[in-house]
Amino acid sequence: MSWPLASFAILGLALMVGFGWYERSRPQARVLALVAVLAALAVIGRIAFAAIPNVKPTTDIVLFAGYALGGAPGFAVGALAALVSNVFLGQGPWTPWQMAGWGAVGLAGAGLARLAGGRELGRVQLAIACGLAGAAFGALLDVYQTTLAADPGPGAYAAVAATSLPYNLAHVIGNVVFCLLIGPPFVRALRRYRRRFEVSWPVGDEPSVARRPAAGVAGLLVAIACAAAAFTAGAAEPDAARAASASERGATYLRAAQNRDGGFSGAEGQGSTQLFTGWAALGLAAGDRNPRDVRRGGKNVVEYVRGRADALDDVGELERTILVLASSGLSPRSFAGRDLVAELVRRGGADGSFGGKTPLAAFAVLALRASGERASSQRVRAIARWVADQQNDDGGFGAGRRGGASDVDDTGAALQALAAANRDGGVVEARAIDYLGRVQNANGGFPQSEGGDSNAQSTSWAIQGLLAVGRSPESFRRPGGRDPLAYLTSLQQSDGSFRYSRTSAQTPVWVTAQALTALERKPFPLAAVERAREGSKEQAGGSARATAAARKRKQRSRQRARAAAEPDPPTRTQGPSTSPVGLRNTGARSGEPPRERGSALAAGIAALASGAALFGMRRYRGHEREGSS
Repeated sequence: MSWPLASFAILGLALMVGFGWYERSRPQARVLALVAVLAALAVIGRIAFAAIPNVKPTTDIVLFAGYALGGAPGFAVGALAALVSNVFLGQGPWTPWQMAGWGAVGLAGAGLARLAGGRELGRVQLAIACGLAGAAFGALLDVYQTTLAADPGPGAYAAVAATSLPYNLAHVIGNVVFCLLIGPPFVRALRRYRRRFEVSWPVGDEPSVARRPAAGVAGLLVAIACAAAAFTAGAAEPDAARAASASERGATYLRAAQNRDGGFSGAEGQGSTQLFTGWAALGLAAGDRNPRDVRRGGKNVVEYVRGRADALDDVGELERTILVLASSGLSPRSFAGRDLVAELVRRGGADGSFGGKTPLAAFAVLALRASGERASSQRVRAIARWVADQQNDDGGFGAGRRGGASDVDDTGAALQALAAANRDGGVVEARAIDYLGRVQNANGGFPQSEGGDSNAQSTSWAIQGLLAVGRSPESFRRPGGRDPLAYLTSLQQSDGSFRYSRTSAQTPVWVTAQALTALERKPFPLAAVERAREGSKEQAGGSARATAAARKRKQRSRQRARAAAEPDPPTRTQGPSTSPVGLRNTGARSGEPPRERGSALAAGIAALASGAALFGMRRYRGHEREGSS
């Protein structure tokens, strides 16, 4: 057998083993989509820089994929990048060598992560690894060139290596430069999305869909062109219709409960307060209803808040109001003659704390992000760092500094804050999720603290915390138990409101508002909601429907309001909120999720990759020398 045939046989066997390994790992659909997108990026990186011989980010992207996702995905990204890019640049006998070379780079990335032992490598260390990967890739391609020589051997290899040295040096230098520019942020982003895509849930059984086998290598090739669309279409969840229906009924109840001054109370028939109005506004905004369009008696929610802006004094009120204004599309930096953001910042300490209260600091992050402050700002990072430092030994967060009792509400708020700050949570995030898994009850709900009875508001906080870090609440359950969304919807009453618990119907307006943010799958901070068009059905009919519903239920609601005002069992204190941010109903909170951020990113990148590939094919075809890297 000749050298070329023997080498091809060995390469073919190696590639079959590599792809077989990837297939046997049974990658989930989300991992498959991410691998497809990374392969597409590697292809575009190669095509876009084809005019500069051997200077391309492809090797870096493949190494990052293996480093962050593991050996099998890293191999698949590298091998597919070579195969697909050569569709545009030209296939030939060099293709399997490039597939094997970049596949090996992906494996090397996984080995590098193992050597690091979970420690995040610095920019320079990653750059050195990328440079070495480029040198190794060039050495392998020199072997390919040697197999074509009349007398393959060490002498022929030395001659080939000497000829290709300038190209290999350009490859190494290019890899180092690209890594210094984008390396650590790229790796952190991949690791963050990997955690969101993982299906090793801390409690309960794995979801039946989560471990679907990959469609195969052929399916993966097709996925490169339409990964995001396929993933988004396939991500429909069986409980979505149930949650949507419950959310609509809850929103109808809330709008009917609005008072004629534009505000809301804890229950129908009571006086409006800033606390209940703020949470009701956020619940409706989560359902895409701009608070400025929620009107009763000629006044809307924001007009109620503005009319009482002078009373906004404590940190929690400022934070909640900033979130409401941001969801309304208004600037909290200029509201009723006040700069609420500046006032909030002045209340913070130099170390990032706000009165030593974890929920105040967490909501400071959410409020600042809602006001438009960047996650990378020194202020947001300092506050998020302080929040992370308050994690207790059990993984949870409490109302005060580290060392106090942990509770579900504050843990959910902390997870949202860390996600909003784009903090690479790592161990902090994992331990908080483990804490939530331990305290969850078999009925799917969450108590305020471990060992207590489940309630709607603590369950809503847990759902929002999970969503903020990319976890699926439908799959978060104890073995044989229910999921938190199922528990939440089971508390909905015939009029659309939500009970606080099985034994209490206290403050139904507040409880319903917080349940809506969880059912709508939206963690804080909420984006600005588009206004209803003038004369639209939503604007014209909303108030009329709400008023009619209110009239029909008025007598029944008053009776229920009186019952709701009765004290809960002694295990929970009642009355005005004791939480510094007004989050608790004696301890509860609310939020909303990242509309499947991984899915949105995949859709955007895949679309960009497809367009760039077509453009690159036309513009750069023929610029890359045959067999170059």
